[in-house]
Amino acid sequence: MLAQLNLFPALPKTLNATHLLVLLPKAKALPKDVPHGDLLATVLKRRAMKADELAKSPVSANAANGTLVAWVMLDFDKDTFALQTQVRKGLQLLLEEQPKVLAILVSGDHAQRAAELAVYGAWVNGALLPVHKKKDERKALQKIEVYGCTDKKTFDALKAQAAGNLLCRELTVLPPNELTPGAYRQRVKKLAQENNWKHEEFDMKALRKMGAGAFVAVAQGSDPEDAAIVHLSYKHPRAKQTVALVGKGICFDTGGHNLKPSRYMHNMHEDMNGSAVTLGILLAATQLKLPLNIDCWLALAQNHISPKAYKQNDIVKALNGTFIEVMHTDAEGRMVLADTLTLASRTKPNLMIDFATLTGSMATALGARYSGVFATSDELAQRAVSIGKQTGERMCAFPQDEDYEPALDSKVADIKQCTLDGEADHILATRFLKRFVEHDTPWLHVDLSASRCEGGLGIVAHEVNGFGVVWGLKMLVSSVA
Repeated sequence: MLAQLNLFPALPKTLNATHLLVLLPKAKALPKDVPHGDLLATVLKRRAMKADELAKSPVSANAANGTLVAWVMLDFDKDTFALQTQVRKGLQLLLEEQPKVLAILVSGDHAQRAAELAVYGAWVNGALLPVHKKKDERKALQKIEVYGCTDKKTFDALKAQAAGNLLCRELTVLPPNELTPGAYRQRVKKLAQENNWKHEEFDMKALRKMGAGAFVAVAQGSDPEDAAIVHLSYKHPRAKQTVALVGKGICFDTGGHNLKPSRYMHNMHEDMNGSAVTLGILLAATQLKLPLNIDCWLALAQNHISPKAYKQNDIVKALNGTFIEVMHTDAEGRMVLADTLTLASRTKPNLMIDFATLTGSMATALGARYSGVFATSDELAQRAVSIGKQTGERMCAFPQDEDYEPALDSKVADIKQCTLDGEADHILATRFLKRFVEHDTPWLHVDLSASRCEGGLGIVAHEVNGFGVVWGLKMLVSSVA
């Protein structure tokens, strides 16, 4: 449940809120009318800080009336990510006390932008993600009061973004015994009913009959066989274009027979994050009533060890007839995506975007602060990177030139699933996936190396940040602009 939002033109003479965030435009000196200015001056003097250093380090203090005040300066010459980070730092000084009501004061030429950053940050950080404790004493933020801003229009879009971000993160943090493929399918079915999405499932029986051998190879190791490719559709009466969203939904990844060590198996319940990102985008787009047709394809399975599990040197036949030589069972994500991308591309969308926590090599290349993106054209890659800068969900474009592909040549099949040396695996994985995209569909592949970032990332304070939801939504919006 998102906190209620109220907007007011100015700060009243008497403010009853227990927690106040003051957002100031960057300046060398403090404005004369800054709330609790004498207290702020004292804090800065005690810390030997100059006023404009608030653009690097927000500060907080308790006012005489008991209000906890945090002051932040925003340098609007900086990019969106830098602004988000500053606002998040200021919000954390207040939200760690779990207030019921948060007051926000904005001023200056960029007051509207400041308010949007702060409200979105309060929504995504003030809500509660699932935990499993005998006594959960956490308190969600219930009300946000913004002073110095009265334009309500943009906040509707931000509320939809926040709802999408929170759905993504709520699903991602659920433990693997609670979010099995079967349980996930039930949740998705309920979401479809609530949001009037068309809902279709391809279970293991149907996938075997269709010949989706790449997906089945991974999923056959699980008991029960509750894996499926789930197809959701959102239709708009004025839509002129269709976008397909594809998400990797591995609910737990042991690595299969090529078993992960414990260090790398920890948090592998989050290997379904790509599917959660697509659901978050779909929810936000639905709430905004975007004039698009959106098909969402979720590849829901687990990668387990069992006598039935696939193994090295297996050769499996994918849905499009390609024979794949299995080289490593921990490269399961590209296997389930292969058949899912084929299904999605056969509907001939105007654009297809897939999201996956796919490769360790992308995390090695970028760390956890950027995600990698691959595109079928330079224009599409530039658009993806540009929207990453606009949203604060930063993307780095990688090549996928043909001369990488000989590394995947197989003597016994059409293509190797991967190589065993692991070099440039993020690029090779994309070359592999490209084999399963039909009809020359314009396509973006997002490798979500930033899905978890310790200490928070951008506007989100939680390590599970929902990266990709806002970026993906903006990509859809740009498609109808």
